[in-house]
Parts: sequence; C-alpha cells; structure tokens
Amino acid sequence: MVTMYKSKFAVFLFSLLLCGCISTEKKEIIYCPTTPFEQFKEGQKILILAPHPDDEAIACAGIIQQALKAKARVKVVYLTNGDHNELAFIVYEKRLTVRRGEFIHMGEVRRKESIQAMKFLGLSEDDLVFLGYPDYGTFEIFCKYWQTKIPFRDRLTRISSVPYKENPSYQAPYYGESILKDLTNQLLDYKPDAIFVSHPADVNVDHKSLYLFLQVALSDLGGIIPGPKVYPYLVHVVGWPKPRHYHPEMELHPPDKFLNSKIEWLRFNLDFEQLGKKYRSLFFYKSQTESSAFYLFSFARENELFGDYPVLKLAPQSLQDKIISYFGAQEMFKETEHPQEFNEFEVVEENGSVSYALLENYFLVRVDKPKKLSSRFGTLLYIFGYSKDKPFAQMPKIRIYTKGKKIWVFNLKTRVVDHGVILEIGHNYLSLKIPLKLLGGPDYLLTSLKSYHDRLPIDIVGFRKIEVK
Repeated sequence: MVTMYKSKFAVFLFSLLLCGCISTEKKEIIYCPTTPFEQFKEGQKILILAPHPDDEAIACAGIIQQALKAKARVKVVYLTNGDHNELAFIVYEKRLTVRRGEFIHMGEVRRKESIQAMKFLGLSEDDLVFLGYPDYGTFEIFCKYWQTKIPFRDRLTRISSVPYKENPSYQAPYYGESILKDLTNQLLDYKPDAIFVSHPADVNVDHKSLYLFLQVALSDLGGIIPGPKVYPYLVHVVGWPKPRHYHPEMELHPPDKFLNSKIEWLRFNLDFEQLGKKYRSLFFYKSQTESSAFYLFSFARENELFGDYPVLKLAPQSLQDKIISYFGAQEMFKETEHPQEFNEFEVVEENGSVSYALLENYFLVRVDKPKKLSSRFGTLLYIFGYSKDKPFAQMPKIRIYTKGKKIWVFNLKTRVVDHGVILEIGHNYLSLKIPLKLLGGPDYLLTSLKSYHDRLPIDIVGFRKIEVK
C-alpha cells in the first residue's frame, strides 16, 4: 500500500514538473499558464501581422488552422521580406551576398517560402500581403525617420525604398509615414476582429517596431473601425524556449523573466493533427531551417502563447502630496537611499526594477538595482508620445542616454540641448524626471528602457503603454 501511494505521488510530482508549476531551480516564481484561448466564430476576421516570413508559422500556425476550421477568415500581412539575414542565406545558397540584387533575391526567396507554407496550412496567396520594408531597419525608422526629406537607407542592402515589384508598397520610401499609412490602409480595408502581432518585449527590433506601428495605427482609427482584440506573441527572447529542437510532447511556457509579470498569458492548445501540420509547415522555410532548424522546430509544441502587458494608468500627483507613488516597481530593496514610497509592485527585470510616476508636469522613470551602481552604468530610454490632437509624425520621438552622471537627449536624429530632463543618481538607483512638454503633451506614452555596463547590455524592459491623461 505504501509503495502504491509513493508511486502515485511520484506521478503527481512529475506532472507538476512538466506543466511548470514546480521548478527544480531555487525560484519563488510559480506560474502555470492555464487560461484557454477563446473559440473562433464563423465569419470572424483574423489578422496575423508578421515582422518576417516564418514568424506567422512559428507563432500562429495552430491559430491559423483552428480559425480556418471554424470558417473564420484569415489574412497575413508581412512587414518585411526578411532580406537582411545574410548568414542564413550564405548557409542556404553556399555563397556570399554583397550586391544589392542578391538581397532582393533573398527577400523573394523568403516570400515564396511563406506562400508555400501558408498554402500548406490552408491559405491562398490572395490572403497574404508583403509590404517589403527593410528587414532590421523598421525600428530605426520608427525612432528617427519622420518628416524628413532623406529616407532611411539600409546599411547592408543600400536600399532606401521598397524594391519588390510584387508588393503593394513598391517604391514607397523608407519613412515612418509610409509604414504607418500602409498598415493603416490594411486595417481599414480588412477591419479585423482579432489581431496577432509580435510582442513589445521581443528582442528583435522589427518585432518591437511592428507592435509600435500597430498601436499608433489603431489609435488613429479609434472610432472609425471597431476596436479589434490584440494578441501579441513572443519569438525572440534570449535563451527561450528550452530545450531546443523538436519536442512535441512538451508545453510552451512563458520565459522566466515574464513569469511574475502582470501579463495574462493565453494558451491555444494544438491537437495532434494541428501540431504535426505546424511542424511540417516549418520545413518550407528552407532558407532558415538549414541554419536554424533547432530553433524554429522548438516552437512546434503542444500549445501557442499570447499575452500583453496591461496598460499602465498613472494618476497625476502634486508635490503637496509629499509621497510619490511609482507604478510598475517590484518590492523595493531594503537598502535604498531614496525616501519615496512605492506601490503597485511588479517584477520587471530579474536584476532590478523599472517604475514610473506622473508628478505635476513631469514623467518620472526610476531604475533600482540590488547593488551599488557603477560609474559605468548607463541607460537608454525610449519615449514616444501619442496625442489625438496631433498627427503622430509631428510628435517628438525622444531617446535619452545616460552614463554615470552624464545625459544626452535626442528627438529623432537631432540632439536637444535645452531639454529640461533631470537626472538623479543614488547608491543603487537612478531616476529621470522628463517634462511632459518635451514629449509633446501626450495622451499616452510608449516607453522602453535598456541598461548597460559600458556598452554591454544588462537589462531590456519591453515597451509599455502608459496613459498620462
């Protein structure tokens, strides 16, 4: 009898380990994503936004199959043709790529691969739209290339406009306005009920930018089209998912760095047939699998994951309140020198926290670390404001760099001298006080922060949407 109970307990313990509710590592974070994904309905319009050809299959092959099974409509829009992955192309075609035409050829190869993969999953070529903007260049466009006469020029391809004749955006210059216009037109034409898009915390720059462009486009279309539900998906996170290679018997869990966040993770469970078809669809991306099959196939698991950060809503405070309440901070370290009180605790990064507050006419950002800050510690803060009263192209696109006690502020490509930003550094914290006027008097902010030791990245905090009015 004792042996039987021991056996049952072992099976129970093993099952908990499989679902991720118990970790063999010494961690207090316990999370098991169990919220099921809602069912699709007949006639529902599903839009998949993919930064590159293959992202749609990696993250959403199960979703595509299930939507088609429910007789919903599915459309896929690709931001780029993926023409910048030179290493994968060298492995695939066994030759160097240095000429402009070779990069265009690479983009056409990847476009054709996606067409075949999506046909295998049940879509037609008419369901696919390739915009053809620069692979690995769209985030720089979002940060710097608005209201300028000279478009972005890709350093590798040496191209400054969409080069693909088959694409509806053919010859569109590499401006932020071009991408925003094309994405807005796709939303207006299709009017999706649900949108699947790359995650704001994805480390790939094109994945970040597609999320940002979508947020702006949806805000511009508020009240013009019905508001769709948005489901971000993760692809690029350092060291995730593990183990690599094809493991159909395993579940896909959120990366450890997000387990204690306030993201409500949704999981779509693939049945045996859907999982097998997803796995086989990845073989169509030969230009990628020949160099990274171990990575792509690691996403062919029992489920797909979707989830976004909640919108942060900051209440304006006054100096008369005497207490500044920050939103988004984890439980603060006991040895902090700063007397301010924090609430609404949330783990943002393993090696510290980033938190936000609104004080009179200033936006405050604070970084806390468990140890003393080095004089070589630096940060890069992105802040993009949106206002319903002003075109987004006219809004400031602010980047703030700090290193030690030095600070540099840029709007687009221009350095701002009289910026009014106040930098404060303590034993184990850094805070920035940014005038809302510098940000264009926004309704909400899209902001992200990186921290560095010299030039070596330490932490990257995903983009958060923060309401300030």
